[in-house]
Amino acid sequence: MIESYKPIFVLLTSFLAPLFIIFSSNRPNLRESFSILASVLKFLLVLNISFYVFKGHIVYLKLVEIFPNVALEFKIDEIGIIFALVSSFLWIFTTLYSIGYMRGLKEEHQTRYFCFFALAMFSTLGVAFAGNLLTLYMFYELLSLSTYPLVVHHQDEKARISGRKYLIYILGTSIGLVLPAMIICYNLTGTLSFEPSGILNNKVSLFMANVLLLMFVFGFAKSAIMPLHAWLPAAMVAPTPVSALLHAVAVVKVGVFSIIRIFTGIFGIKLLAQLNSTHIITFFAAFTIITASLIAMSQDELKRRLAFSTISQLSYIILGISMLSPKAIAGGILHIIMHAFGKITLFFCAGSIMVGAGKKYISEMDGLGRYMPYTMGLFFLGSLSIIGLPPMGGFISKWYLLLGAVKIKSLVLMAVILLSSFLNCVYFLPIAYNAFFKAPKEDFSYVKENYLCVIPALIAVIGSLVLFFYPDPFLNLIFEFLSKIKG
Repeated sequence: MIESYKPIFVLLTSFLAPLFIIFSSNRPNLRESFSILASVLKFLLVLNISFYVFKGHIVYLKLVEIFPNVALEFKIDEIGIIFALVSSFLWIFTTLYSIGYMRGLKEEHQTRYFCFFALAMFSTLGVAFAGNLLTLYMFYELLSLSTYPLVVHHQDEKARISGRKYLIYILGTSIGLVLPAMIICYNLTGTLSFEPSGILNNKVSLFMANVLLLMFVFGFAKSAIMPLHAWLPAAMVAPTPVSALLHAVAVVKVGVFSIIRIFTGIFGIKLLAQLNSTHIITFFAAFTIITASLIAMSQDELKRRLAFSTISQLSYIILGISMLSPKAIAGGILHIIMHAFGKITLFFCAGSIMVGAGKKYISEMDGLGRYMPYTMGLFFLGSLSIIGLPPMGGFISKWYLLLGAVKIKSLVLMAVILLSSFLNCVYFLPIAYNAFFKAPKEDFSYVKENYLCVIPALIAVIGSLVLFFYPDPFLNLIFEFLSKIKG
C-alpha cells in the first residue's frame, strides 16, 4: 500500500475547473479550452496512478477521521482504477463532443453547463477512489446534486418535472435506504471500510444481512434496476451530452459500481453465498434485462430507446455480481467498460443526428444514412457492441457472463442473456438498416455531418474494437481483485 496525495490532485482538476470556466464565461474558446485541459490533465493523472496499481500496489490516502474508525479516505485498487480510467478517458471526448453539440444547437447557459459537467466528474472520481462506504456515499450524493442542473438545463416545464423525478428517485432512495443501512452496518461492526472478506461476516444475523443487502441494492437507484428505473428515461430531456454522461461516463455506472463495492467490500462472497436475497436480486436483474429490452422495442424517440437499453444493460452487471461465480463477476465488472464505450457511441451519434438533421424520432430517419454515412455507420458499430457481437468489446463481457451462468449450471440465466441479446438486435439493427437502405421520407439535402460530434464517436468505436482484441490488461486486474475477495 502506497500513501500518496495523487488522488487529491486528480479530484482538484475538475473541482477547480469551474472557477476558470466562470472566469472565461465571455470568451467561449478560452472557456472550453479550460474544460478540455482539465479533462486531459485528469486522465493523465489517473493514468499515472494506474501504473502503481498495475504493479500490484494500492494507492491510499487518509484525510480526516469523521467518526471513530471511519475517515474521509481514498483507496485505489484494481476495480477503482478501472472505473477511473474509463470515466476520465471518456470525459475528454464527451467534453469535445459537448462543444460541437452545444454550439451546433446554440444552447443557452453553456458556462453553467460546463461548470456542473466538471463537478459531476469530480464526484464520479471520488466514488471510484473511495476507501470506505462513508466516502463513497458522500461523493454519490454530490454526484446527484451536481447532475441535477444538467438534467434541468432547458428549464422548461418538462425539464422541471423530470428534474423532480430525478431527485425523488436518486436522493429519496439513497437517504431512505442506503443511509440507514450504513448506520446499521457501523453500529454492528464499528467500521465502514471496504475489506476483501467484507465486514459483516459473523457480525450480523442472516435475516438482518438479507435486509441490509436489499436496502443497499435498491437504495443505490442510479443502477436503475426495476422498479426504480423511471428517472432514467425522464432524464432524457437533458442535452444529449448529458445523456452520454448519465449513461456511459458517470451516473449509472456509479450506481452499479457502488453495488459492486457493497457485494465485495461490505458483505463478502462467503456471507453472500448464504443469503436468499442474492437470488431475489438475481430475479430482479433478469426481469429488468428482459422487460426493459421489450419496452425499448416500442420507443420511437431515439434517446428513449437508448435509455431503456441502458436500463437493461446495467442489470447485466448486477446479474453477473449476484451469480457469485468468478467469471460472472468478471463479466459484470468488464461490462462497465464495454457498455460505456458502446453506449457513449450511440449517444454521440444521436446528438450528431439532432445537430445535423434536427431529427429525434427513429421513424423520421429512413434514408438518413445516405446523407450522414459516418454517423449512421458508427451507430451500427456501437449497436454491435451493445448487442454483444464481434468484433466489438461487448462480446467479451457477455461471453464471461455466459461462462458464469454455465459455471453455476443455470440454463435460465443463460437463456436470459441470449434472449436479451436477440432483443437488442431487434431494436437496434433496423435503425441502421432503414437509414441506409430505405428511401428518405423527406428531402435531406440540407443535412450535414457534424464532425465535432462524429470524431468522439469514432474514438469510442476504436476503443471498443481495441478492447475486443486486447482485453487482457483489464481482465488481469479484475481477476487479481477477485483473487483477494474469494471466499
